Amino acid sequence: MPKGLMLQKAEKIVRKTAIVWVLLVLAVGMALFSPRFISPANLLLIAKQSTITGILAVGMTIVIITGGIDLSVGAVIAFSSVISAMFGGLAVQNMPIIISLLVGIAGGLFFGLFNGVGISYLNIPSFIMTLATMMISRGLARILSNGKPVFGLSESFLKFANDFFLGIPSLVVFFSIVFILGAIILNKTILGSRIYAIGGNEVGARLSGVNTKRIKLFAYTISGLLAGFCGVLMTSRISSGNSIVGEGYELNAIAAAVIGGTSMSGGVGTIWGAVVGSLIIGVLQNGLDFMGVSPFYQGVIQGFIIIAAVLLDQNTKGKKGS
Repeated sequence: MPKGLMLQKAEKIVRKTAIVWVLLVLAVGMALFSPRFISPANLLLIAKQSTITGILAVGMTIVIITGGIDLSVGAVIAFSSVISAMFGGLAVQNMPIIISLLVGIAGGLFFGLFNGVGISYLNIPSFIMTLATMMISRGLARILSNGKPVFGLSESFLKFANDFFLGIPSLVVFFSIVFILGAIILNKTILGSRIYAIGGNEVGARLSGVNTKRIKLFAYTISGLLAGFCGVLMTSRISSGNSIVGEGYELNAIAAAVIGGTSMSGGVGTIWGAVVGSLIIGVLQNGLDFMGVSPFYQGVIQGFIIIAAVLLDQNTKGKKGS
């Protein structure tokens, strides 16, 4: 094989796996600062802490690929947390646990459909629609809970997100299932190719016969459903429903997607990139905690990382187009 061709292939591989190298370098740097960082217990903690962001990032990636944004997922987590906890308390009175779980997920599904209809069929910009939904769902969560935590969950509900499956935390198992399903949808189905087509050129996709409204409705519905699922997981994990949970998680999900290579202009992105992005955020937050860095400064650092990721994305697209 010619040397020039080998270098081109090597460059292509490095470009495709650059985000993984960033994760590894970050992890090594944290380990050098504190050897306890790479202890099995802490690595397992990072995996569990990255679960919610990672699951949300899968839905967010699909939405962003279509050229939209979903600012409501954090608030939808709170709404689903409250209503699942309300039914989870009833589960103590012999109501099947599956009802409590489905109610929480259905809450997210409803707001996902709500966003999708407003954006796809009423032509409301995604930023405005999901911002309004964020306010509505958070407000309803506070009304239903009276601004107080909802306790009294059944034992089976509490075990849902804190159990193990074949020695693996259930949170990590759920994360893996969502990742696999998201990757299959985007990479192995006609639906996935149409999602990319809409983000690349919505008008062209529509003219070629793609039902852009239904595809976008699907994207926001999936994002809402996953947010509802995360609400159930968080309720089980913290042993209560609460209207304040999920604050800032929409930003973490967007950051994970962008850091993972998803273009904010649409048409470009991968599920595996979003998952690695969520792990980078998890490693960064955990490592900064080890360093004793204030959460306020952590927010500043994460903000600059997002800016750097967007600039890198723009420069990469510029090189490809030149």
